[in-house]
Amino acid sequence: MIRVLVCDDQMVVRAGLRAILSTVPGIEVVGEASDGDEALSQVEILAPDVVLMDLKMPGTNGVQATRTIRDRHPEVGVLVLTTYDADEWVFDAVRAGASGYLLKDTPREALVAAIEGTAAGETHVDPVVAGKLFRQVAQGPAPSTSAQAIAAELSPRELEVLRLLARGLNNADIAGQLHLSEGTVRNYVSTILNKLDVADRTQAAVLALRCGLTAVDGP
Repeated sequence: MIRVLVCDDQMVVRAGLRAILSTVPGIEVVGEASDGDEALSQVEILAPDVVLMDLKMPGTNGVQATRTIRDRHPEVGVLVLTTYDADEWVFDAVRAGASGYLLKDTPREALVAAIEGTAAGETHVDPVVAGKLFRQVAQGPAPSTSAQAIAAELSPRELEVLRLLARGLNNADIAGQLHLSEGTVRNYVSTILNKLDVADRTQAAVLALRCGLTAVDGP
């Protein structure tokens, strides 16, 4: 059972999400929070697997709360669900450690898939937001880590997994491409994050993209 905490300053949004998710087998909404401070205290008490996090809230906003949750509880996935696709919100949320970024008009099926994927350590990003991230990567300064340095750190199989991860594939898709089990892929991803000294899949993907690794040996 995936335990979900819903954080949004609008009661009607929280009630709507609870109603939607209550019909989904394998997902349980264990609590609600109306701002970032309440989300932090609820995470301590309820130990959710996934936090659905709004961004623009009074007091401690969603970006600040995401950063603190990820620092204190790296095992908890934070899935941003917001109306804001402005660049500064997107980049700040990703830098804070958000596991994914969806807009509130996301269809129910995509929301459920994103929650399930976040609980499994995957990254889900709205296509509009993904475009912003890719443009930022393309326009950003050259990374201090080179493709050669990454290749020296990772085994050939780990490089294959990283390249597919950077293209947005989830664990199941990567497993299918490489003819591995999902459990084996999860282990590879964990090893990759440790070797590259990054906090999550998003940071690993950005590093791979900026080093040009997705263009190497891939379909």
